[in-house]
Amino acid sequence: MSGTYWAVIVLLAVAAFSIRVAGLVAGGRIRASRQAWMLEDLPGLIVVSLVASSLAGQSSSAWIAAGVALGAAVMTNHVIATMAVGVAAYAGLAWLSV
Repeated sequence: MSGTYWAVIVLLAVAAFSIRVAGLVAGGRIRASRQAWMLEDLPGLIVVSLVASSLAGQSSSAWIAAGVALGAAVMTNHVIATMAVGVAAYAGLAWLSV
């Protein structure tokens, strides 16, 4: 390999390391700030936004299965059970051709 390839490899390694260090520094500052309370709800909000955007434009059977999965999530508070109930509901609705 020529020197150009090595320069690109070193540059990308430094960039990747710098991004990680910047994330650690920024994370430490955010946790110490007055807005740190918002971080507690962020994972749930991200999941809800991903589910909502993936349901947009889906069939009614997908919406019904999502509602069934939501009910299972509220009742069980268990991720695997919620996924299993949601998949079973969607499969049942597809089998019934709803």
